[in-house]
Amino acid sequence: MKKLILAALLALPFATLAGPKQTVKIKTSAICEMCKERIEKNLALSKGISKSDLDLKDKTISVEYNPKKTDVAAIKRAIAEVGYDADEVVADSKSYEKLPSCCKKGAAATAHN
Repeated sequence: MKKLILAALLALPFATLAGPKQTVKIKTSAICEMCKERIEKNLALSKGISKSDLDLKDKTISVEYNPKKTDVAAIKRAIAEVGYDADEVVADSKSYEKLPSCCKKGAAATAHN
């Protein structure tokens, strides 16, 4: 019984470390599956972001994040640094130029295998 109580007391601080999660929706200039993969992979490596999902139909990405570790402005910058617009934040021009042609603005949505 003592071990059970001790284990519960030791686990309590870790349960509170997760912190509150918030979700933000950001409009992007993403076009295809390659864009989706590139953005989501980059956000997965960003501090404080627990998950992201880009809807290519409406070009909106939902990002779940910990507000104690990051903020909406940092998330938008992370998207822009990969070469995509994020709401009012314009894509980094050098990163944009490195994108495949199918991922550039004005390109038709393409199905990739």
